[in-house]
Order: sequence, then C-alpha cells, then structure tokens
Amino acid sequence: MALIDLKDIHKSYPLDGFDLEILKGITLQIEKGEFVAIMGPSGSGKSTLMNILGCLDTPTSGSYFLDGAPVQNLTPDELAEIRNQKIGFVFQGFNLLSRTSALENVELPMVYSNTPAKARQERAEKALKAVGLSERMHHMPNQLSGGQQQRVAIARAIVNDAPIIFADEPTGNLDTKMSIEIMQLFTELNERMGRTIILVTHEEDIALYAKRVIKIVDGEIHSDERKKK
Repeated sequence: MALIDLKDIHKSYPLDGFDLEILKGITLQIEKGEFVAIMGPSGSGKSTLMNILGCLDTPTSGSYFLDGAPVQNLTPDELAEIRNQKIGFVFQGFNLLSRTSALENVELPMVYSNTPAKARQERAEKALKAVGLSERMHHMPNQLSGGQQQRVAIARAIVNDAPIIFADEPTGNLDTKMSIEIMQLFTELNERMGRTIILVTHEEDIALYAKRVIKIVDGEIHSDERKKK
C-alpha cells in the first residue's frame, strides 16, 4: 500500500465567472521512504499539488488516500490533526517567529498537540541537535544565518516524528553553499532516519538530490523518472 495515493485529482478555482482548472487529473503514488522532487514552471500547478498532498487544501474532485486513509472529505479540524501528526513543513521563507528562540520555535508544533512542557523542551533540544544547532538553541532568528534558520525550520518539521516532510523551495533564499548543506541534511533525514521527503523546486541542481523527479506541466504529470540504483 502506497503512503500517498492520488487518483484523478482535479483542482479548480472560481475566476471572473468561470472555473480556472489548475490540476487536470493527477494520478500519483508515493511509497514510504521515497525522496521525491516535484518540478515545473511557474503556474504549472506544482504548489497547488503540494498544498493538496500536505492537507493544506482539498481537491475539487478525485480521491486522496494518505497512509491508507481517505482525506479528501475531512473537515478542517481533521486535516489540521493529520498535519500535526503525520506531516512536517519546510518553506522558502523559514516561517519562524521572530521574537522567539530557536528552541521555542521548534517546540511550537508540540504546543498544539498539548505535549507537556518538559517533554517539549527535551524533544526540541534533540531535534536541534539532529540538525547541528546544539550551540544555537537559545538564539533568536535574527541572530542566525539563513542556513541556520532553515535548519531550525527543519528541526520544527521533524520534532513530532512526522513520517513525511514537505519542502517548498527550501533553498530559495539561500546561497549555493547553504543550499548544499540543507540538501545534504534532507538526504540524511531520508537515508538515515527514513523520512519520506517531498520537495518542490524549480532548480535542476536541487532536484538532483532526490531519487525520483516528477515534472508538472499545465496541471498534468509530464514525466516521472526514478534514478537508477
């Protein structure tokens, strides 16, 4: 059974009296432990697909099974619970709270799941150590480099032991050196920790880190290639 199973997913948005179709029948399976890059030009539908995969949005039609459970008809509260338990997000803009330390930023998902304070701190410290920030736990975001801020965001994504990490242009605000470090970290999370990584990028050199590359064009899958072992 696939971890992610999409069948004939369509997504439309109302625009000036008609429906603008963004996704046009996406059928896709992703297995547990895969490292997948989703590529496509601006307006291709890759971010819309990511939002549906990450339970941030729902399809207009079609079916979506996540870990065997149908999610396309769940309520917003039910989707939020799935995001908290099964999914970690890493965004281009880091999305850290500016007046909150690295440690407190990483604790945030556990606040929503009512984890006791001591356990929150212990797990946040462990996650920050895992991304190489044991010496920066009490620094504010403005005291960290862009790469370090993205490491905090990754620690926040893994702190609840979510099996899936979605990364939307995670190196978009980083220089080449920092981009390589972050992609090496994603590779380690995939290979050593068994996390399923789904990465949205428009950069070919970043997509090369993935083991499978799916290209979206005009709301449809244009190609789906796996690296040869």
